[in-house]
Amino acid sequence: MDRRGGWQRVELRHLRTFEAVARTLSMTQAARELHYAQSSVSDQVQALERELGVALVDRSQRRIRLTAQGEVLSSYTGRILGLLAEARSAVSRPAAELSLGALETLSRHLLPGVLSHYRTLHPGTKVRVSQHNRGELYRSVLRGDLDLCLTFGAPPADPGLSAETLAEEPLVVIAPPGHPLAARGRVDLAELAAEPFLATQRGCGFREMYDGVLGAVPGKEPVAEVDSIDTLGACVAAGMGCALLPLVAVRGRAERGEVALVEVGDGGLRTAVTMTWLERNSANPELLGFQHALRGRLAA
Repeated sequence: MDRRGGWQRVELRHLRTFEAVARTLSMTQAARELHYAQSSVSDQVQALERELGVALVDRSQRRIRLTAQGEVLSSYTGRILGLLAEARSAVSRPAAELSLGALETLSRHLLPGVLSHYRTLHPGTKVRVSQHNRGELYRSVLRGDLDLCLTFGAPPADPGLSAETLAEEPLVVIAPPGHPLAARGRVDLAELAAEPFLATQRGCGFREMYDGVLGAVPGKEPVAEVDSIDTLGACVAAGMGCALLPLVAVRGRAERGEVALVEVGDGGLRTAVTMTWLERNSANPELLGFQHALRGRLAA
């Protein structure tokens, strides 16, 4: 018999019946669970054996046991039936939804293009987007309020979270137009020691970037702390001092000539763009679709 042909004719009801028999090692118990007559259970197992061309159950003893081939098939049936149930649930949802969260900068500069691309691929999915700070984004993912969040930097080490670095975003210093640093284009970290810097408030991810790069430089406590990237950029443009930020957050101001971009060090500074989701939610079809769209958009 062509066993490949047998696999093509295998019926799911026979697999369900075999799974119950393999788990209980009892035709009687399997029949009770499935609400079949015991003879029907026996007939279905025999039909599966004929289709596959192998013996799955050893009936020579008083209590049945699986053959070697039956043990192999048993290791697959649970997964096969589980995937089937998951697929049925996915396609039968009355309305697919996806809940996303992001830092304000990524929400403004990254998400619109990705969401537009995702919408063309999954027009039936309703998407909700919210903006929070890093800490609240991670807490919302852990609570299940968000399916995925986008942040800069690495997420907290929590066994319930999965994460992936999507890209590396340059970190740059922005200076007022006409500032001596603006004519340089690139400086060493030590050269920033004498410059006044502004930063966001403590607890903000952008403040963590500032502290990570300039915190070790003596005397680099910010001369002012503000609560938003827009305010920070406006203060730099007005001549209050310099700031350290991801390029994506300040590219527009630089292109309009409001601030000047200055790179730091020979290789420049970078921060990770990270997506984080709940580990147990990894098989969510809406989540998987968005992750695919996000990777594709950033790779383009």
